[in-house]
Amino acid sequence: MSTIFNLLSKSIKPRKTPKFLGTISLTFSTLSSHKNPIFLIPSINPPIPKKLPFNVNIHGCVWDDPYHWMCNINDPDFTSYLHFENSYADAFMADTVNLQKDLFFEMGSRLPSKIETPPERWGPWLYYQYIPEGKEYPVLCRRLGIEGSARLGSLFTVIKKAFRKEEMLLDWNEIAEKYGYVHVGTCRVSPDHTFLVYTLDTNGSERFFLQIKDLRNGHVIPNIKADSVVSLAWAQDSSAIFYTVCDDNQRPYRVHCKNVGSDVDTVIFTEDDSRFCVDITSTKDGKFITINSNSRTSSEVFVLDAISPLKSLRRVHKRIDGVQFFLEHHQGFFYVLTNNPSTKVGMLRRENFYMGIWRVEDVDSSNWQSIILPSEGTNLQDVDMFDKHLVLSLDKEGSSVMCSINLPIDANCKNVMDIKHLNPWIFPVPSDVCRTAPGSNHDYFTSAYRAVLSSPVMPDLVVEYDMSKRTFSVIHQEEVVQATRNVHTITSDHGINAKLPKVENDKHRHNHSFEGLQSWKDFSPSYACETHDVVSHDGTKVPLTIVYSKDKKPKGQSPGLLEAYGAYGEVLEKSWCPDRLSLLERGWVLAFADVRGGGGSDPSWHQQGSGANKMNSVYDYVSCAKYLVNEGYARKDRLAAIGYSAGSLLVGAAINSHPALFSAAILKVPFLDICNTLMDESLPLTILDHEEFGNPKIKSEFETLMKYSPYDNINRGSCYPAMLVTAAFNDTRVGVWEAAKWVAKVRETTCTTCSRAVILKTEMKGGHFGEGGRYGHSKEKAYEYAFLLKVMGLLDSSR
Repeated sequence: MSTIFNLLSKSIKPRKTPKFLGTISLTFSTLSSHKNPIFLIPSINPPIPKKLPFNVNIHGCVWDDPYHWMCNINDPDFTSYLHFENSYADAFMADTVNLQKDLFFEMGSRLPSKIETPPERWGPWLYYQYIPEGKEYPVLCRRLGIEGSARLGSLFTVIKKAFRKEEMLLDWNEIAEKYGYVHVGTCRVSPDHTFLVYTLDTNGSERFFLQIKDLRNGHVIPNIKADSVVSLAWAQDSSAIFYTVCDDNQRPYRVHCKNVGSDVDTVIFTEDDSRFCVDITSTKDGKFITINSNSRTSSEVFVLDAISPLKSLRRVHKRIDGVQFFLEHHQGFFYVLTNNPSTKVGMLRRENFYMGIWRVEDVDSSNWQSIILPSEGTNLQDVDMFDKHLVLSLDKEGSSVMCSINLPIDANCKNVMDIKHLNPWIFPVPSDVCRTAPGSNHDYFTSAYRAVLSSPVMPDLVVEYDMSKRTFSVIHQEEVVQATRNVHTITSDHGINAKLPKVENDKHRHNHSFEGLQSWKDFSPSYACETHDVVSHDGTKVPLTIVYSKDKKPKGQSPGLLEAYGAYGEVLEKSWCPDRLSLLERGWVLAFADVRGGGGSDPSWHQQGSGANKMNSVYDYVSCAKYLVNEGYARKDRLAAIGYSAGSLLVGAAINSHPALFSAAILKVPFLDICNTLMDESLPLTILDHEEFGNPKIKSEFETLMKYSPYDNINRGSCYPAMLVTAAFNDTRVGVWEAAKWVAKVRETTCTTCSRAVILKTEMKGGHFGEGGRYGHSKEKAYEYAFLLKVMGLLDSSR
């Protein structure tokens, strides 16, 4: 969710003094409730914002929203209120300052002095990133590569490497020093490797402006006037750049073409339907540019010939409600990932995807030349195209699977084909991997595919799969310093490039072939990572991942932290994070709930937790919280909740329905005032989010929204858990007022004693994604962990 800001206030009235109570003091009293341990709070009262009458009237329902005025972020009373809240938060956290420093030091000591990615070949160049020692942000570099294997290790290779000069293409740190904030949105090197185009946000508003850098001389081309840019694509000859721009509601809606070195822009395409956003990309071989107009559930695709793009706009398929298209190209054929209903794929549920193949010249006929279906029990989720290989991302019974198929496919041999009949090579992965993500894989002509493998107990692995030889190599693993006593090394007796045995398309077999053939490190001897099926209110089994220290195995007395997201079909991030060791080593149990509404084994998992079914997400989350307590993983009065953005909706709704279930909560840039936000179509993303959550202007959908809207269902007089609520002033996805209104209403409505432990911390410069790099992230985590340890009464036991 988002908002638009007026940067200049037109008010000429004298500024009034905000009506807040008291002055912030660093003296303390103690707080204790029926579920909270004793901890110190400031002796003065929290800030009290002004209240102005504002009637909301819809479908015959009328209610007062006295904090509606906060939506005007240009109101000086509002900014003053946020500063007072920040001061109160500082006072509340004053007794954790030393702990924050200790936590920050711990986290920093685990980071290597230099963080880098392995070089990736693209054409004649090797591209890579690294964060210099002592710096916050990355640097993008390249150097000329050497043909042949980089692992030969010959003297000739070493000598030749010494003469290759490193070129620094983009330094995030220089931009941050100049503007005080940096967020690079999209970054594209031209096909001839001569130019670098990127989008830049320098205040957190996500209104990116376009920059083009000439890599021959290192200069940024001046006078490029393109703002609110989102996606980019190069013409095949590198003479022109295509980009999308946003309307006033921050919706990408128009495609422009700019010749490099020219001030003239040509409008290529405009999307007038406010439910659809426009994205532009190029096919992997660079021969076509695709314009994709997407809503949350539907899409329409147009193609441009990359050689003569201004004369060749063609529509691939008209939009159909609920039908999505994603297009690639290979040697005269379009490969389309779609869920378009067809009599030829009648056995698939409508939400499941398959791949259709047709000749480029038949693009207007919708006449499939061939169809590739996922095997039974498997769902096709994504594709990547190479000159000799097709890579498929699949989900098999909840397990992430990737495989390659040799190209070209004989499109004339059979009209409908099952993946298993195309001799797929299933990429081996370690048995305990929770996440498999594609690498960047820019080079269309390579036979090497890179994937990033991770789990909560295994630092990220970059694995390179040779699709021609069907072998693989672990080429990089994230380094963790100061934690060697916890590391388990798995080694190979067969050599790093050993030939793999033939692997069948089986959930377990594709994992087992990894062990014994490679070398990597994980923390499984010290930390357990378990997956449980939790039965929700309607009998649905919800995956719950639980991580804890084996030295401090939970026996019903451990503090616990439960995280979930549950929206937009996004898979909850559970990959390795070294900062979590600071909680695990203190005996905490960390849990991740893959509730409905997020990503699952197939698209129906998302649909079961969105729109009219959104309450399923909340029920799932509550069921997982109760499971942690009932099964002895977390102590009843020491369970905390955490949610980020739309994930905070779950936390807020769960607290409203079960106030005693959690003793603490962290809500980060939270989406809480859902009904009011979805009624205001002037806000960015609102119309798009009607598909995800519902449209309150439709009575039945309004009634559903009001059942769980966190801001509208706060329980009067109840004891609520201690809460850390964070916001960002320049956030264009979730308005800063949502957090402020929630805190003000919780303080006004709930137990006045408990609500003194509700604090609001607003970043006055950054946006939705924060402003810190590697050290800034650790500082933020240290603050959050210190809050949890304090309100759980664990300051004395925090080492």
